[in-house]
This record gives sequence, C-alpha cells and structure tokens, in this order.
Amino acid sequence: MSGGAPERCDLLVVGGGVNGAGIARDAAGRGLSVILCEQDDLAAHTSSASTGLIHGGLRYLEELHFSLVRKALQEREVLLASAPHIMRPLRFVMPHAAHLRPAWMIRAGLFLYDHLASRRHLPASAAIDLRTHVAGAPLQAPYRRGFVYSDGQVDDARLVVLNALDAQMRGATILTRTRCEQLSAHAGSWRATLRNMAGEREVQARAVANATGPWVTGFLATAMPGRARHQVRLVKGSHLVVPRLFAHRFAYVFQNQDRRIVFAIPYHHDFTLIGTTDVDYHGDPAAVRIETAEVSYLCALANRYFRRPIGPADVLWSYSGVRPLLEDESSDPTRVTRDYALELESRPARALLPGGELPQGSFAVFLRTLARRYPWLPARLRQRYAHAYGTRIERLLGAASALTDLGRELLPQLYEREVEFLCNEEFARTTADVLWRRSKVGLHLLQADLGPLERWLAAGAFCAR
Repeated sequence: MSGGAPERCDLLVVGGGVNGAGIARDAAGRGLSVILCEQDDLAAHTSSASTGLIHGGLRYLEELHFSLVRKALQEREVLLASAPHIMRPLRFVMPHAAHLRPAWMIRAGLFLYDHLASRRHLPASAAIDLRTHVAGAPLQAPYRRGFVYSDGQVDDARLVVLNALDAQMRGATILTRTRCEQLSAHAGSWRATLRNMAGEREVQARAVANATGPWVTGFLATAMPGRARHQVRLVKGSHLVVPRLFAHRFAYVFQNQDRRIVFAIPYHHDFTLIGTTDVDYHGDPAAVRIETAEVSYLCALANRYFRRPIGPADVLWSYSGVRPLLEDESSDPTRVTRDYALELESRPARALLPGGELPQGSFAVFLRTLARRYPWLPARLRQRYAHAYGTRIERLLGAASALTDLGRELLPQLYEREVEFLCNEEFARTTADVLWRRSKVGLHLLQADLGPLERWLAAGAFCAR
C-alpha cells in the first residue's frame, strides 16, 4: 500500500470512539472528504464501557455547573430523536435519604433539571410514595419517600457504530484496526502514516482531529509536534452486572455518603447493571480492569438500598473504562469537570442515524409493524433485532421468510445471517466485536462454547476484508 502519492482528504480523524465517529459523521455530512482510522475496533474501549445513559448530569447541578447540564440536556433531546431504535426514555427513582440531601434541595434540583432545556420526549419529575409505588417493593423499609425523573438509555457501542455507518454513507472512509503511526506538518497540511495488517498507506489531510480519548496526550507526544493546550486526567469508571434484582422498568439512582451517586438499571431483560465508580487511573487504558475495592464499594451501596443483598459471588460480568477529563486541579476525581473544550465548534447534523426512520418516530409502532411482517421471528429475537438495527432490519433479513433462511444457529439466538451482516456492514471481525460491542448476546452465553462462532469468523467466508 505504501509508495506513490498520498491519499488526500479534508479531514483525518484519529480514533473510532463516540467522539471520533461523531466528528466524522458531522464533517462528511457537510461535504468534506473524511478518513477515520481506529487502532482497534469501533468503540473498543471507553465508548463501550459507559453506563449507557443519555443524561444531563443531575448531580452537577449541586456543583453549579448549569452550562454543562444545559448543553447535555439539549443534546439529550437531539439524540433521543435521532435514533429511537437504540435510545429510549428511562424513568429514574431516587429514594430519599434525608441525612444526605434535604428534600427541598432535591426538589429544587429536579425543577432546574426539568426546565434548563426544552423537553419534547420525556415527562417531568415528581415526588412518589415508595410504600405504594412499584419501585418501592425491592427497597428496604426505611425508604418511604422518593422522587422520579426522566433521562435516556442508549446502547453505547451501537451509537458509535451507527455514527460510523452514517459517516460512511456520506462518503467517509472508515478504517478499523488501523493505527496512525506518524503525523507531521507538511506544506500547509498534515502528512500521516497509517498501518494495518495489509501494510502502510500515506494520507495527506488539510486538518486532523485527535479523538483518541485516553490516548490523547500520548498520541500528541509520539505522533504530533507541539503540546496540547489542555491537559487531561484519566478517571476509571467500573460497572457490575448481576442477576435481575427487580422486575419493573424503572431504574434507580442511589446516593452515597461520599456524595457520589450510583445507578441500578434494568439491563438486557435478565440482569441489573450497577455503576459507576470514579477512581484516578495511571495505567495503560487498554488494560483497565475493575479492582476488588470497586466491587465491594458497588455491592455495599446496593445493599444499603435493596432488600436482596448481593456480593462478589453474584457478579456475572464487570467492565471498566477510562474517561479522559479536562484537568482542573481538583483533588477528588468525582469533582473533576465533565465539561469539554473545543478550539473550533462542531455542531452535529440533525439527521436520523441509520435505522432510525421509525413509523411515527415510535418504537412501539415499529415493533407492531415487524410482528405483522415477520411473524416467523421469535418475539425476543424480533425485539432484539428491532432495537439493534431499526429499519435496517430489512437489509439484515432480506428475502428471508422462515427462521431456517437465517442460516445455521452458531450460538443460541445468533444466526449466520446476522454475523455475516455484522462483518460485511458493521466492521465486525472478532467474537468480542459480535458478542459484546455490536450486541450484548455474550451476557446470555457466559458458560457457552464459543467455538462455532470463532471457527465461522476464522473461515472468513462471508467477511469483507
């Protein structure tokens, strides 16, 4: 691939997380020629290790970060409208712990949260009686009063993939498992050397976006001249997945003595997600792992609220991610600002993300439509496909008219047709890509033999290379 004149583009985006994919989508939508390179898979690190929420950051109101919360709430509305298949409203219950925050403070905060930005998709907050509300049953008896408010839930890794797909549809080149090894100023532009298994390619770009997340400082030091204007602080957040602790659709937000909050969220039907922590991190972002102290912290907080106790033995799966936050000299990682700094403002396009063109903008209406069109699909599989692919389900299923048309069932609920689709259209290459980032099917296969999928991928018969 090396040799000859370099490939030219207006913008080279380095990093395939949510920021990189979003930048690529925005730039391509404005008519710029774009190349995005990611050294691993899309959303391989921080962007697939979030709590999966589209929220304004209620707790930051207490620290008077009104501008940050307002921006986040405005973006929440945009996102909820842009991809209704992978995003959905979620109601959160906050049991009142009077010794941590007085009721008047919570009411005032929720009033601001409701009114700092317009709400078109979410209901307002309210006080509730936990002795009669369905969300009160799993909680310990002392919690009699609570508050309920709205935010959004999203499949974080699929959000990244859909932004990358949309960028590609608008003309961008998406290069996964491709590392930017060198970057230098060259005759008024940038000259980059990209490397993957196929070899090297030279790119000449008018501008470069460094969207490498936790690697942002290291990338600047090794690949680019100069020094960043802003320094970052790496903070680790970890989550636990345990068997389902409650059957209703509400999520919880729990207050702790250290002023932090932790969420307990319904997760893929059969599980509860608990997180997150805030711990300063100084290691390799690619090697981040949950620590024993974090497991103990999250279990202890859950046990302070739920009737049913949990411990380390109940943890089915855990994951951790490293957030690159703007350094503001705070001694407490929970107090480090979550605001961002842009040297040039880039506003996202308002178009729907791929698959988001649902009838009447309603997922419920869409699901009923699919039930009539594909009655042969098992209900749970049909719902998973609908959430993951939205209207792109038509590309996935093609002319299939029976379950046997989807090919061999490589693993429970995972057919050849879907894996082929993920390889050819969504940049998937490995079992982790398929089971944990393009889907969370892996949660239901913790004890399964993954050999059939591994062998299918190794054969590579259907995967575009």
